Amino acid sequence: MSSDDKPKRREIDFEALERNKDLAQEAVQGVAARVGKIATIITGAVVDVAREIGDAFTDGFEMREAAKKAKADSARAGRLADDRVDDEQDALDPPSSTIEILDAEVETDERD
Repeated sequence: MSSDDKPKRREIDFEALERNKDLAQEAVQGVAARVGKIATIITGAVVDVAREIGDAFTDGFEMREAAKKAKADSARAGRLADDRVDDEQDALDPPSSTIEILDAEVETDERD
């Protein structure tokens, strides 16, 4: 083997290698920061959506309870109105023609 046959050693350009490393590092850091910001935005949106859904269900439950109370109030008002009509009718009815007879024994002091 002659000296010409030996493989040549390549010189490593450390300055170029460091520049490329710095460039790759900046790119990765920039992408990571943007992905983090996007994740924060998505997380906030998911929280807001979950809150709105929960509030919608709460409103539904409250409306259901209010409807039950309104129905009960309506029934109670109807009963009170019926009682009032009955009382007014009783007041307008003539007195009963029947006479109640009381049976009682009376003790007297008879002086003979």
